[in-house]
Amino acid sequence: MWKNKNVWILLTGEFIAGLGLWLGIIGNLEFMQEMVPSDFVKSLILAGGLLAGIAVGPWAGKITDQINKKTVMLVSGAVRTLSVVFMLIAIQTGSVWWMVVFLVFLQISAAFYFPALQAAIPLVVEEKNLLQLNGVHMNVSTLSRVLGTAVAGILLVIMPLSMLYVMSLAAYAGLFIITCFLKIDEPNNNNAQSLSSKASAAGTSFKDVFPIIKGLPIVFMTLVLTLVPLLFIGGFNLMVINISEIQDSSVIKSWIYATEGIGFMLGAFLVKQISLKSSPYTILFLFSFVIGFSQLLLYFADVPILTVLAFLVFGFAVGCFFPTAATIFQTRVPKEFHGRFFSFRNMLDRVTFQVVLLMTGFLLDTVGLQHMAIIFGILSLIMTASFYFRFKQLRNAVDVNEKVS
Repeated sequence: MWKNKNVWILLTGEFIAGLGLWLGIIGNLEFMQEMVPSDFVKSLILAGGLLAGIAVGPWAGKITDQINKKTVMLVSGAVRTLSVVFMLIAIQTGSVWWMVVFLVFLQISAAFYFPALQAAIPLVVEEKNLLQLNGVHMNVSTLSRVLGTAVAGILLVIMPLSMLYVMSLAAYAGLFIITCFLKIDEPNNNNAQSLSSKASAAGTSFKDVFPIIKGLPIVFMTLVLTLVPLLFIGGFNLMVINISEIQDSSVIKSWIYATEGIGFMLGAFLVKQISLKSSPYTILFLFSFVIGFSQLLLYFADVPILTVLAFLVFGFAVGCFFPTAATIFQTRVPKEFHGRFFSFRNMLDRVTFQVVLLMTGFLLDTVGLQHMAIIFGILSLIMTASFYFRFKQLRNAVDVNEKVS
């Protein structure tokens, strides 16, 4: 796998794009802090971009299945690069509306790019290497997040805000150039349609993906199980702030972010070895239970060492969970539906994230962090247990002993 040039292109591109993304995110927060006094208006500005991404999701999935994945990645990459120009105009003019335009174009490009990327990964490596590549890819993404936020914080002190976006634009331009060297062997539409009776639906309606999901119970269960870590991730920042207030410590925030990131990278690195002894479905259910346990552990949020342990356990669990889930999707869903499926998943994640964020804020105000942790933890364990027993009923009809290696 490591001799495959396409693998290195994808990983290098992810690292560069991640740096550009987090430079931009920190820049966005800084700009809004200066220009927008209302927190509610800030949330509306950010939500506007997300809604634009959700709105074009079905079209993005359909287009991704109709044309070459590399073409989709290049066009969306070009749009993302040009979108930064709108943010530079916003800084120059002091206009929040130009920032809204920037966010809309950025999220629209992301709505096309990420489904195409997820659909491209199983086309550049053999199936036995998918789990390892998914894990490494997510580790690279996490590393770029850590470095991107750190670099952005330093640069804001020593240079103007606009230079942050100039560097972000340079990163996106670098990603576009690197993507040009990507070589993906895709069957043309006629060949793809001859390989499967389902392929005749490729390139038609976005709704065609729903019968596919319904007809693959394993995929449906995995899709729903991804809601378990999202219950934690959706309100992550709000919980960190609340924990800092409970413990009256600003240092605990750094410990939480650091340990969660380290745990994630360890999990994504070791999941390949774990998969040699366990099926992907065993990994999925096991670490879904572990995520629920880590949520329950936050009942002791007033104890620093237990708080850090909870986020370390959570980070390790999602580091194993997400690469495994991605591999199941990539191997179980027919390739001619990958664009629409990953676009749908992207839309589902965005909507769920917003709902969980609102739920977290409401529960933190009404019942407090510790009782919210119990509610989310029990809900996660009930969801996992329910699907586990459903999975046992289906194991005679589905080859659950197949391992992704």
